[in-house]
Amino acid sequence: MKRDTHTLYLACRDPRTPWHVKVFAGGVVAYAISPIDFIPDFIPVIGYLDDLIVVPLGIALAVKMIPEPVLVDCRAMALAAAEKPTSRTAAVVIIAIWIALAGLVVWFVARAIS
Repeated sequence: MKRDTHTLYLACRDPRTPWHVKVFAGGVVAYAISPIDFIPDFIPVIGYLDDLIVVPLGIALAVKMIPEPVLVDCRAMALAAAEKPTSRTAAVVIIAIWIALAGLVVWFVARAIS
């Protein structure tokens, strides 16, 4: 579903996609990534139905509306983006920076209190 959402996003940006398909697919992508749902998730059972029914149904309809050559190209780009290697070194550096900043904040607060 994540790859299909990315495919729809790429199709929305493609100039070969008709405007009405861009509007519909853009709405599906926005709803899929939005933290706000039609039915809030805290409502038991029914809250997750929109995530299980509305999003996949919207993706399926949008995929059917996109011209085949555009869909093939966008799926290839989404797959290539998903296969890009992640850098664990960069993640360690970013975590170290956050820890250092947190330590600096604690030091400033401790110094201000004393």
